[in-house]
Amino acid sequence: MTTPVADTDDKTSVSATTGEPVRRFSGAWAGALALRYSMVIVMLLVIGYFSYRSARFGTVDNLQTILVAAAPFALIALGQTLVILTGGIDLSVGSVIAVSAMASAAVAKANPGQIWMTVLVAMAVGLVAGSINGYLVSRINVPPFIATLGMLTAGSGFAYVIGGGAPINGLPAEFGQIANTKVFGLQIPVLVMIIGIIVLAVVMKRTAYGMRVYAVGGNRTAAEIAGINAKNVLFSVYALSGVLAGLSGVMLASRVISGPPNLGQGYELDAIAAVVIGGASLMGGRGTIWGTALGLFMIQTLNNGLDLLVVPAYWQDVIKGVLIVAAVSVDVWSSKRRI
Repeated sequence: MTTPVADTDDKTSVSATTGEPVRRFSGAWAGALALRYSMVIVMLLVIGYFSYRSARFGTVDNLQTILVAAAPFALIALGQTLVILTGGIDLSVGSVIAVSAMASAAVAKANPGQIWMTVLVAMAVGLVAGSINGYLVSRINVPPFIATLGMLTAGSGFAYVIGGGAPINGLPAEFGQIANTKVFGLQIPVLVMIIGIIVLAVVMKRTAYGMRVYAVGGNRTAAEIAGINAKNVLFSVYALSGVLAGLSGVMLASRVISGPPNLGQGYELDAIAAVVIGGASLMGGRGTIWGTALGLFMIQTLNNGLDLLVVPAYWQDVIKGVLIVAAVSVDVWSSKRRI
């Protein structure tokens, strides 16, 4: 297959593989365009299918439901995107959510008049966990899989330690304001998600820091020769991932006005799935924040639509698994075609 990459006139483009002109609106041009926007096409088909099958799916209330459900996942998916762009992976975000939620719940219960302090505590806990991951990966050269797997186990244990092996209940009602307060008609987590996506998209596209992240993930040796401090970049992405997971944890705890020690269990898998479905390469150096956002909303739309159609949870997992494999397969195949 040929991929059009540059215009030669108003009706043709040039193939990236052969250098020969490819006529617009030809079969090759249409195929390349469909491949490039395959996930967008799939997303539109999914929305169309669920809208046809369920009258509730296309309502404003249901859209808000999808956004609220997506918000906590969006934060950890954004952090995971930064890590994966460097060629790493963060398996600890689920446990960081749990320990941050438990810490914030404990603070809220002890200081009922200082509700917003709980947000800072949760983010600080996430920062500590992420910094430990970053130090192990960047300074001691522990493989990311091993370092974050260790934090996954340790964080889960600490979550139970904070609560004495039980959930933290009896929190002040004001604690729920963090997740349930509306601004401009949108709940705070949804606003945080929107702001986070926009800010990180700009940072990764328009700043020197974003360039360094892509460079380290693409070829760390070449990046270091070019003068980039790869260790600092690696440390920063894991620290940011931890902060975002901590913020996600306090929002999830606020939603249920409780501190469950098993909160966030398995969330790291959905975060990784969103990044992969969005087109990021697990080898690093390729992917976008907008792609992750698309992958995230694909997963949440599927979850919501399948729930409306009363599809059993185990079949939902099968469908999501097939989608992940298909997305990676398309990415690998298209990459080979570009070589």
